[in-house]
Amino acid sequence: MEKLNPWKVGTLGFQHVLAMYAGAVIVPLIVGPAIGLNAQQLAYLISIDLFTCGIATLLQVIGGKHFGIRLPVILGCTFTAVGPMIAIGNLQGITAIYGAIIASGIIVMILSQFMSKIMRFFPPVVTGSVVAIIGVSLIPVAMNNAAGGLGSPDYGSSKNLFLAAFTLVLIILMNRFFKGYMKAISVLLSLVAGTIAAYFMGIVSFAQVSQASWFHVVQPFYFGFPTFNASAILTMTLVAIVSMIESTGVFLALGAVCERKLDSKDIKKGLRAEGLAVVIGGIFNAFPYTSFSQNVGLVALTKVKTRNVVIAAGVILMILGLLPKVAALTTIIPMAVLGGAMIPMFGMVISSGIRMLSAVDFSKNENLLIVACSIGIGLGSAVVPQIFESLPTSARLLVENGIVLGSITAILLNLVFNYKDLNISESERIEQLKGDHSAEMI
Repeated sequence: MEKLNPWKVGTLGFQHVLAMYAGAVIVPLIVGPAIGLNAQQLAYLISIDLFTCGIATLLQVIGGKHFGIRLPVILGCTFTAVGPMIAIGNLQGITAIYGAIIASGIIVMILSQFMSKIMRFFPPVVTGSVVAIIGVSLIPVAMNNAAGGLGSPDYGSSKNLFLAAFTLVLIILMNRFFKGYMKAISVLLSLVAGTIAAYFMGIVSFAQVSQASWFHVVQPFYFGFPTFNASAILTMTLVAIVSMIESTGVFLALGAVCERKLDSKDIKKGLRAEGLAVVIGGIFNAFPYTSFSQNVGLVALTKVKTRNVVIAAGVILMILGLLPKVAALTTIIPMAVLGGAMIPMFGMVISSGIRMLSAVDFSKNENLLIVACSIGIGLGSAVVPQIFESLPTSARLLVENGIVLGSITAILLNLVFNYKDLNISESERIEQLKGDHSAEMI
């Protein structure tokens, strides 16, 4: 491969930023309004998210003696954390979100030492059920936003429904007729196109952009000092463990692309760095971070495997995070446009769960029962939480969270029915993960 000059390194790095930008900014755009943040707070949340994405990426790519996989991987907020963060924020407040993130990050760093032992409790029948529960629980959020957002005066108006449908159709068409890089940024381009359409319909206002400053300094604990709640920590820890398993697959697939054989020590360093990135996300009041598989696909597509390109992407993300006008520009996207994009994105979370479940042997009735009970109980708890009103408050905080209740159900039932399979070798699990994520990049 030709030697890359600084200009090419920068432009290729910016391409990585574009590939992950929609996934990075849509998380704060969903979580912020759902937990009651105003426009100014939302703009800050987007800025700090971009800035912390950059820090997390550099931590993983540059690495050190004990941290970092040292492969060209971009880190961003895990999408599976969206539903749990909204639930925690609405039940226990925004500071409980960041307490849970910090605690789960510390737990990830500890668990990284024992990953091979932990993975046996999270086979595809468990992880697939958990991810499917998270995806299903997010669909009402997408539909409410497509209608204009709960409580909006024009909820369900024809304008909102048109914008949501327009954005959704664009994403579908771009995934049907485009390939490679254009397909990878279809969500970002559709959000831009939907916002332009909304502007000509008189819906978009640039007032927030004009009022935003050009530069600001990020600060830890912007939204308040974290509080630590047991049920919130448990929720985020379950999300973090699922992310650890997915990241292990991403590392192995990327190692294959970069023609580098990874051993258990490399995986531990990568997961340790991911745990530290989660802690940093909590300190800066941002999000829990994980490896973005779409950027692994970009490495495979472009054949550019040098870490310098991703280091450039990390620096660009940090610079963007210091520019409030960039974040403010993102906040002008109408809720209906976001809702249109959320439908396929949240649907893809469900699809990811189904993909994980495709590795399950459903000829065994026990596995059917695990999936049926965990998703049924998890969704039922999320939709009808009032059935637990007579329980003590401490217990309600746990059982009213459908993701936690469904996940615990899946783990316990797997122990009951598949306890003989807990002794499957580490190499077999790693090969399974490697195969799954290699298939994702094709």
